[in-house]
Amino acid sequence: MEKLTLVAPVEGWVAPLEEAPDPVFAERMLGDGVLIDPVGSTLHAPCAGEIVSIHDSKHAVTLRCDGGAEVLMHVGIDTVSLRGEGFQAHARAGQRVAAGDKLVSFDLDLLARKAKSLVTPVLVTNGESYAILDRLQGKTARVGDALMQLRVGAGAVVGSAAAANGPEARRSLIMPLVLGLHARPAARVAECARGFKAEIAIHAFTRQSSARSPVGLLSMGLRGGDEITVVARGPDAVAAADAVAALIASGMGEAVVGPRVEAPPTPAAPISGPRTLQGVTASPGMAIGRVVHLRSEEIASEEKGRGFEAERIALGEAVARVRERMETRAKTAPDAMRGILRAHLAFIDDPELSASAHNNLVAGLSAAAAWRDAIGGFIEALRSLSNRRMAERIDDLVDIERQVLRALAGEDEEAIALPSGAIIVASEILPSQLIRLDADRIVGLCTARGGPTSHVAILAAAMGLPALVAMGDELLAAPNGATAILDADARTLSVLPDAAALEHAQLSLARRQEKFAEARAASAEECRMTDGGRIEIFANLGAVNEAMAAVENGAEGCGLLRTEFLFLDRDTPPDEDEQVRAYQSIASALQGRPLIIRTLDIGGDKAAPYLPIPAEENPALGLRGVRVSLWRPHLLRAQLNAILRVTPAGQCGIMAPMIADVAELRAVRAMLEECKAALKIDTPIQLGVMIETPAAAATADLIAAEADFLSIGTNDLTQYALAMDRGNVELAARIDALHPAVLRLIAQTAEGARLHKRWLGVCGGLAGDLAAAPILIGLGVTELSAAPATIPELKALVRRLNLARCELLARDALKQSSAEGVREVARRFQEALT
Repeated sequence: MEKLTLVAPVEGWVAPLEEAPDPVFAERMLGDGVLIDPVGSTLHAPCAGEIVSIHDSKHAVTLRCDGGAEVLMHVGIDTVSLRGEGFQAHARAGQRVAAGDKLVSFDLDLLARKAKSLVTPVLVTNGESYAILDRLQGKTARVGDALMQLRVGAGAVVGSAAAANGPEARRSLIMPLVLGLHARPAARVAECARGFKAEIAIHAFTRQSSARSPVGLLSMGLRGGDEITVVARGPDAVAAADAVAALIASGMGEAVVGPRVEAPPTPAAPISGPRTLQGVTASPGMAIGRVVHLRSEEIASEEKGRGFEAERIALGEAVARVRERMETRAKTAPDAMRGILRAHLAFIDDPELSASAHNNLVAGLSAAAAWRDAIGGFIEALRSLSNRRMAERIDDLVDIERQVLRALAGEDEEAIALPSGAIIVASEILPSQLIRLDADRIVGLCTARGGPTSHVAILAAAMGLPALVAMGDELLAAPNGATAILDADARTLSVLPDAAALEHAQLSLARRQEKFAEARAASAEECRMTDGGRIEIFANLGAVNEAMAAVENGAEGCGLLRTEFLFLDRDTPPDEDEQVRAYQSIASALQGRPLIIRTLDIGGDKAAPYLPIPAEENPALGLRGVRVSLWRPHLLRAQLNAILRVTPAGQCGIMAPMIADVAELRAVRAMLEECKAALKIDTPIQLGVMIETPAAAATADLIAAEADFLSIGTNDLTQYALAMDRGNVELAARIDALHPAVLRLIAQTAEGARLHKRWLGVCGGLAGDLAAAPILIGLGVTELSAAPATIPELKALVRRLNLARCELLARDALKQSSAEGVREVARRFQEALT
């Protein structure tokens, strides 16, 4: 008979579980065990094993012992309400520990004052497999003393194949508990679930757990406001899903989440004289105009409904009107707008959003309140994410919320009348607002919030409008109608400039327009420096229309085709034939020019529903780029096959993203060779690598020995080198790819490429920065791939350079101590060119 001994995890008096001042523990809803009234202040491991979870509030730890027994240690009763006050964790989920290792320490005096009770349950939660043979009770135990002896049982199987294959029912709702699904409510959910034959699971984000497992529910770390789905499968699935969802929605006597309230920004003092504000470039360019504030009025709505059926019909009709409007616009919109409208259509048709709104209607809310609350749950879930670039999708949800609420109120879309030469100023701009503005009257955009990867930033670039974001609330103090100079390249908005500044800006703008006309006229010519050195100017693309625009602007090829446009905003991945059609159309539009196709760069800030990437504490450092392709090799194989089928053979090169070492490159090349052999292709196909990590830059000499070319993705390389999330609007103004640390990594990459005679390109945002181009060329870059609109000016600049001067500039830049110093050096260099 196999036995397992658990030792006391904390010093104190051991008492029967029945004495717990909480029925969840006293009635063994979470499992059998003992109570310890602690006199010690540190919780230790009761045996060797792996930590399953440590609650966010650090008051509860679940350990899976070697052999499989799961032990829950819950310090005090109702200590979850302290939200971690008085606790310090010494271990983490997933960590292996030995018996006696420190897990959590706690302030015994503070708990005595603030907690309902100090008694600490120590429970075996999977008692169907482990029976307690003996336990210590009515005595004081020291840490390490024998506490319980377990016998391994036969185990009980819950559920059946019939249940797993039976009918399915789903219920979506917002987790109403302020403190989330902690021990007491988890036990009640598990008790409820055990009363049904159906298999029942709770889903949230990419996590899930059996509803019968309190430990599994605890380890999900669900918080108030999280969107969850109850999924039941089996003969009584509907009743099971309804019962569990209703129990959770009831709040179970716990404190519940209140309505969503957002504090308005504190107004800044009005700007009354010349003032220069800083921002983050979302779209390059310069403009002179007048400030026009864009504000969204609150849409009033009733909270209580007139009856379920009436409100259901009203909401259905409003959603249908908004959907029809989006579909109509998408038929004629430019590519960038069409992509955003498709994303909005996916949001408005999201089944979980519809189910949440339906549940709110059932609860008696009006159509407007039901829709607002359903969207609100999604918004709070996004706000809770550590990935701020994903949180930028909040703008899209707010946009959809407003459009449906307006339709419900019987209001037409907001009429936005603009004067000519408007510089739009707002806290945030919704995509639907920007789409409706008269583009002929707008010369620029500025927002107090938002990020450089938001949908509005993408639209501004597509419309050719200079734009700054993340400018802070001081922007909102700019007087309506005030003259302003927007220089997105310099990251500044000058409000109420004096006469001299205005005259200088007008001359500068006139020169820019004249130079751009000249550059556009000569854009088709080959790009060479004054000394004859060849620099290829390619385009970054994401659609066939962009390829056509790139050719018109003089692009000599495509240095980066972002294939994500095929894979996102859909429920299934594109098959090989669909990919062939897409790649072939772009290759044909380029009229024989080189086309470098980046393999799928997904993960991190870009998610696909058919790729359930496990929840990650830091997605930017997890499964993304080539790691996802190697994790799901069938996707990579289909993509490689599709690229190889494009004609003429050899026009397409292949580029792997987020490579960190040579082993990843070798894995991609091995699959490429297999695909070539299967398709009987013997034409040489270039396989290159994106240098986006400091690791790749530091080992560029090793990677270049096996890659056909290197191309630097400066956006990611910068965030990793500076340890700053480029989607974090609080840090956005400090993230500059011309930081000396980034330039030194580029120099190291160039040296590795030069050693093996590989060509080196830059396809990140820095390639289109006119101040940066001479520095990059001086460091050894021979190909720049930028947005199609910037290509004429980029080629015109390169034609005025020579390699020797660029190398001197690069050496000077590498000596600087800050990005500001580098930009000053670059500014002086540019002035000397004129």
